[in-house]
Amino acid sequence: MDRALLQQTLVRHGEPPYRGRQVWAWLARGAGRYAEMTDLPATLRAALEQDVPLSTLALEHTAHASDGTVKALLRTTRGAPVEAVLMRYRDGRRSVCLSAQSGCPLTCTFCATGRMRFAGNLSADEIVDQALYFRRGGPVDHAVFMGMGEPMMNLDAVLEACTLLPDLGITHRRTAISTVGWIPGIEQLTASGVSIRLALSLHAPEDALRSALMPVNERYPLADVLDACRAHYAARRRTVFIEYVMLAGVNDRYEQALALARLLSPREAFKVNLIPYNPTDSQYAGSGRDAIAAFRAALEARGVRVTVRLTRGREIAAACGQLAAEAAA
Repeated sequence: MDRALLQQTLVRHGEPPYRGRQVWAWLARGAGRYAEMTDLPATLRAALEQDVPLSTLALEHTAHASDGTVKALLRTTRGAPVEAVLMRYRDGRRSVCLSAQSGCPLTCTFCATGRMRFAGNLSADEIVDQALYFRRGGPVDHAVFMGMGEPMMNLDAVLEACTLLPDLGITHRRTAISTVGWIPGIEQLTASGVSIRLALSLHAPEDALRSALMPVNERYPLADVLDACRAHYAARRRTVFIEYVMLAGVNDRYEQALALARLLSPREAFKVNLIPYNPTDSQYAGSGRDAIAAFRAALEARGVRVTVRLTRGREIAAACGQLAAEAAA
């Protein structure tokens, strides 16, 4: 919801400030219509229905995967496409994958979002409205800023949105922000004191390959990015997740696993999350199961904590690296 427009409308109608809190409380509980907000006067509900859209985003399309994942293609009032994803897990978790930008300006070569036209940062209201869209379908309890865009390039809006997410049931400790290594944002997150999980998209254990995969590495080299992550761990004492997409013949060799293990010290600061590559229209193929298992074993043998990400929503292009708003073309 456009919170500024709501406030202006309430003032225009001579309503007390607590009316805004009432509206927000209903939205956070999943209300989909003003008519449901029964502690508001009927005349006010009618006025809000007329003057204040319930969301800053218009739904254009949804896709449903057999694993329960749902992808929503939404559009801002200025026409920019945004995709958000709901992931359901067997243990009952309902996690939302949120976008911070429409498209992405950083053009990682393996990511479909980087091939979109970049349409700019999203506001805090537009970020929260992605979560509210899924909240109207049931409870949500985790959030990851791993959708479209680089969250650290829009961190003020991301952190503002994070102040509202707990009202939906998503606490800071159940929220993660992923970055390709945008150091000013990492440092700002560290200084903020907010207990949000940091995840770093690494994808290569040395600069030349990482720069080929992720041009941002030319601006913020690997050693500097890892130093910023170590400083974050030292200040917050929360493990930094290292995201590593497995690309066949590119970054999945045994010697590359050894190089990655050498980078990640102190060991307690990092945990590696190996990501099976999700197909896009790129030049890459995903590593096979045996290659992923061998890479994992090499890391574990050297004391590195490792998991392999459970892929969700691949069949509807909702998995990691696949968001491209193709239905918006």
